[in-house]
Amino acid sequence: MNSQRIAVITDTGADTPADFAREHDVRIVPLCINFSDGSTYKSGVTITPEQLIERMATEIPSTSLPSPETIRREFDRARGDGYVAAVFVSISAGLSAACDTVRMVADQLDGFPVEVVDTRSIGIGAGIVVMEAVRMVEEGITLQHLGAMLELVARKNSVFFSVKSLEYLRKGGRISAAVYRLGSVLNIKPVITCNERGTYVVARKARGWERAISAQISLVEERARQYDKVRVAICCSSACDMFDELEERVLAQVDNAVEVIRSGVSAELLVHTGPEIVGICIQGV
Repeated sequence: MNSQRIAVITDTGADTPADFAREHDVRIVPLCINFSDGSTYKSGVTITPEQLIERMATEIPSTSLPSPETIRREFDRARGDGYVAAVFVSISAGLSAACDTVRMVADQLDGFPVEVVDTRSIGIGAGIVVMEAVRMVEEGITLQHLGAMLELVARKNSVFFSVKSLEYLRKGGRISAAVYRLGSVLNIKPVITCNERGTYVVARKARGWERAISAQISLVEERARQYDKVRVAICCSSACDMFDELEERVLAQVDNAVEVIRSGVSAELLVHTGPEIVGICIQGV
């Protein structure tokens, strides 16, 4: 129970499992999806990941941040609902300006303290930090300690994902032309991760989709050995549903996993990665 009345807020770039978010009143600020015809949609509100995938067959849209006014309204709404403070868990500042924008808005609030946490990750890698923020708040961790503790949680996270097509990462400037050409010619599927600065880097290269998935699981197994217990989160797009297979394979190789979490993939992340993406996050407990 959130007896401290600290709101937990995030953005749609952090893939927090929908059922968990509803149960614990996680407030979510939508990022924007923009098409060339001038139409703009709010991720997860006026466009779903499935609807986006349909439209991506004819156009790859762009993404943009929520306005400072939109962020401010979310803080005001939380205050109006009886919360007295907030922790905002953001996707990596190395991948998006959302975190800096939230800090700017939070600094202008009067009488409503906010801790802003840069997860240095994205997707389920950030979503799992949101879930930990909820646990800490409900356990009574005070606002003054939440920021530092969640930064430590984020450092114990590693996220890995693979995509079937490198076209989208290339068009978004997320991978170099050299990596794109190598992947296209030799069928190399890089396993992407976020480094300590929260930017995309190649963790491992594999030839072919199946080997890329095996490489992801191998990387997760290696990270798991660093901890007595781990929490694992799996994300798959609707165009690449492998939840059951991935969970079975991960649990067969990671014997110290105490929990497996499943999550979809947000619309704005699909814009950057393409419709066929599979990711695994591991968190030291």
